Amino acid sequence: MPGLVVSISVAEGQEVKAGETLAVVEAMKMENVLRAERDLTIAKLNAKPGDSLAVDAVIMEFA
Repeated sequence: MPGLVVSISVAEGQEVKAGETLAVVEAMKMENVLRAERDLTIAKLNAKPGDSLAVDAVIMEFA
């Protein structure tokens, strides 16, 4: 969904456990918390706080 990146809670190379918060995106005046579905490692961040997102924008990539 289109929106605005409010915060990114991880860094490149960071190992994340299932359920941890990855980012918060504001869309349609609501904050959506994006959480890890499984244990993973952050490979690349493609967005930063304050960035506007288009539909299907990639916020981060996983290793």
